[in-house]
Amino acid sequence: MQFGIFTVGDVTTDPTTGRTPTEHERIKATVAIAKKAEEVGLDVFATGEHHNPPFAAPANPPVLLAAVAAQTERLVLSTSTTLITTNDPVRIAQDYAYLQHLSDGRMDLMLGRGNTGPVYPWFGKDIREGIPLAIENYALLHQLWREDVVNWQGKYRTPLQSFTSTPRPLDGIPPFVWHGSIRSPEIAEQAAYYGDGFFSNHIFWPASHTRQMVQLYRRRFEHYGHGTADQAIVGLGGQVFMRKNSQDAVREFRPYFDNAPVYGHGPSLEEFTRQTPLTVGSPQEVIERTLSFRDYAGDYQRQLWLVDHAGLPLKTVLEQLDILGEEVVPVLRKEFAALKPAHVPDAPTHASRVAAAGGGHDTTVHAAGDDVTGASPEPTSSSSTSTPITLEVTK
Repeated sequence: MQFGIFTVGDVTTDPTTGRTPTEHERIKATVAIAKKAEEVGLDVFATGEHHNPPFAAPANPPVLLAAVAAQTERLVLSTSTTLITTNDPVRIAQDYAYLQHLSDGRMDLMLGRGNTGPVYPWFGKDIREGIPLAIENYALLHQLWREDVVNWQGKYRTPLQSFTSTPRPLDGIPPFVWHGSIRSPEIAEQAAYYGDGFFSNHIFWPASHTRQMVQLYRRRFEHYGHGTADQAIVGLGGQVFMRKNSQDAVREFRPYFDNAPVYGHGPSLEEFTRQTPLTVGSPQEVIERTLSFRDYAGDYQRQLWLVDHAGLPLKTVLEQLDILGEEVVPVLRKEFAALKPAHVPDAPTHASRVAAAGGGHDTTVHAAGDDVTGASPEPTSSSSTSTPITLEVTK
């Protein structure tokens, strides 16, 4: 099982000091947080994608992740949202394949639609087409990583004729994809259809909702023949703030919670912790709460926490990572490993997927024409269109 953190990259005023970091400070702090995650023994660092204030999370996550890759050795680099709806699938295919090479395979990505409605018109899209965009764009992305020459025609972008996306995936193995959704059963269905991972970032939702979404994904994963329902690849989000004593954690975190840009000035801290996975307390409380996620999500493969939001200073965030690495994650690794049946797979990695494929191989595509025009080789398959998916909606 993989444990890690994700960031939304918010630039938020610290309510205890009144100071707001600059974008430059927040960006540099994010890199420091990622490096600290590896130092304390976490497995994954993931970043969101935003195109507007008050976020300094990158508009192009591979830029940040490439910088982190150059300064780490073991950390898996991922996204907590790559906008499949408003990014061009060709651009995604090329950017993340490039990151895959730079990181020697230490990466994957999570596709989502985001939670900022205005991003659609900013990039010439219609929010009412969000689900169809996600379905069609991923169908193309999936094909671009698996076929050297692509002929394609869909509804939402210009056709492709004899197109080769470069660079080709490292070792001939495309990056692993998680489909992230809080509320859309269609996305759980999409993840199941392709046999990809499903990430339920359930930080704002009760356990009953997460259970319903994960069960739908598991049931449809089995329906499409990828394995049994309990072998489906599931990831969960969470939020934590810890101190040695619960009372100290609650007292220190309360002003940050009360003024947080997303959930501040709403339900009380106590109400929110009862109704969502937010855990504010001692390391032992975080351990017990996280273990309880298995009760409604089943055996799952990736747990990410949000720890750097709402204006928390860098020093405090780094302290949280020390607690995770020293007191929480080692216990969770042992406990989850003891509970997991042998037939349930581990979290996918590039190395494990290369091994499952019988080994890797170079997939460089050399141009058939001259070095200036870079003409692609002749296509080896007929033209393709986006693949329809039959959607099942929970009752």
